[in-house]
Amino acid sequence: MGVRVRLYLVRHGETDWNIENKIQGRTDTELNEKGRQQAQELAGVLEKGYRIRRIYTSRQKRAAQTAEIIGKRLGIEPRVRDGLEEINLGKWEGYTWRQVKELFPKEYFIWHGNRRYETPPMGESYQQLLDRLLPVLDAIMSEQEDVLSITHSAVIMTLMSYIYDTPFEDMARNYKTGNTQIVELDKGLFYQRYIK
Repeated sequence: MGVRVRLYLVRHGETDWNIENKIQGRTDTELNEKGRQQAQELAGVLEKGYRIRRIYTSRQKRAAQTAEIIGKRLGIEPRVRDGLEEINLGKWEGYTWRQVKELFPKEYFIWHGNRRYETPPMGESYQQLLDRLLPVLDAIMSEQEDVLSITHSAVIMTLMSYIYDTPFEDMARNYKTGNTQIVELDKGLFYQRYIK
């Protein structure tokens, strides 16, 4: 019986926009001081209790900076993988959700009722996020080593909604992920849902 290979997904550390409840999406924000400290603390946890051999990261600064801090502690050079980026929320980025409801009422109503397939103005849907994400995770999980992927909140929530076949409208209630929180992806469950 072989050694079980694990994939761990981690949301990046805190940014100022997290504190201000602003929608980040593809906007390339950086970690704040607390975010850097969170990454350091996570690195210590990973160093003691995990056997990570590779680190992949979204190319966005907040994820790449988190990966760099962890990688330095673990002696692993992080690699950028396209497809791990946060969902593109287009014109809504930089606003709070309350502001979006006020400024884009019609678009928000349509999107909110079917967010898996509807897109915000100049953004992407959660299904489009899945379409770029799933092949990347398939390739990562083919490696026979424990892997850490630094990514984003909506990426993790979307993936969990897909794997557990729960409504995308309930993703924040079901799968809200804190900064530098670890989520283990079950390889068996992934392949029960994902068919190439």
